[in-house]
Amino acid sequence: MSDSKSKHYLDLAARVASRGFGYAEPNPLVGAVIVKNDQVIGVGHHRRYGDIHAERDAIANCIANGHDPKDATLYCTLEPCSHRGKQPPCTEAVIAAGIAKVVIASRDPHDLSSGGWSILEAAGIEVQLSPSSENATHLSQPFLHRVATGRPWLIAKWAQTLDGRIATRTGESQWISNPRCRRRVHRLRAKVDAIMIGIGTALADDPMLTPRGCRTVRRVAKRVVLDTAGRLPRESKLVRSADEISTIVYTRDPMRFSGTSIIAEHADLDGDHLNLAQCFRHMHTVHGISTILSESGPRLLGSLLEHNLVNEAIVHLAPGVMGDADAKVVAIGRQVPTLDQMRRLRLSRTKVIDDDIELHYRAVAPPEDAFDQNES
Repeated sequence: MSDSKSKHYLDLAARVASRGFGYAEPNPLVGAVIVKNDQVIGVGHHRRYGDIHAERDAIANCIANGHDPKDATLYCTLEPCSHRGKQPPCTEAVIAAGIAKVVIASRDPHDLSSGGWSILEAAGIEVQLSPSSENATHLSQPFLHRVATGRPWLIAKWAQTLDGRIATRTGESQWISNPRCRRRVHRLRAKVDAIMIGIGTALADDPMLTPRGCRTVRRVAKRVVLDTAGRLPRESKLVRSADEISTIVYTRDPMRFSGTSIIAEHADLDGDHLNLAQCFRHMHTVHGISTILSESGPRLLGSLLEHNLVNEAIVHLAPGVMGDADAKVVAIGRQVPTLDQMRRLRLSRTKVIDDDIELHYRAVAPPEDAFDQNES
């Protein structure tokens, strides 16, 4: 089988799977396509947490369309699961359907759900791993990252001018990006588990961190503030609305928020700053946060980059130049005497939005043990 054919069908599976973003987490986004005689006869994806998995959805779609999946090839973005949880094993459905071959984009590393490959092969089904579709492999990365590290997938978002400025010297930043870009950010807010800022952004902007103008809010994101000294004012919008929207503050002094609806979590210090390792693992294990959208200012973004925490970045590049040496830059706080110490990102896609450009990046092979040396 040619790589181009695998890429075509796995790309399709990835596009279908992306429909589950904001519904399926903490489960992985998974898409499946069934092909027979070079014709797509079934398409499915994991639509919502707890619902049937992509393979069963594709088989049901195939049969509903009047096709027989026997001797067909199944293209799936992730190795079919082998355990019984909220749904029965997908391997059982694939074997029962008479599928002859399964092509997957990524192996499943989870202790419970992995092992589908060997079960399918034992049943006489040919299984092949194909890295041909970057879209399909990217799709599974957040899930693989969570399994490997025990921490959420972090998407950093910022808007900047052509000369890399995110605000004027006085802190004015509204608005660098155009209205269409801002609407895209609000739609993303409506799909993630949490939106995170640092205390600097909280004090400067007094934000609500809620999605606005969205037809559908797939999940109500928790709001997370990293606030070392507990400086978030009680009169801030975040504190005053914390009884309506879950708001978590990581701080070294949780008692500062007694008497409020803030969920104040103690975090140890790593030097002069909060131990980000501790915070991120706690977000995932205690608060069930799988995906975080960081709308942080330059100091926190610098710390996130320093600790290799940025998994994905969405940058809105506006066609303007400030030319002011004292205007706010994208990130600060790191010392980079040589170019090889830059945090490099890999451009995955671009989109022209009126006069702005949306740049979508992925981290370059972030070390999964980057936190371990700083764990306390």
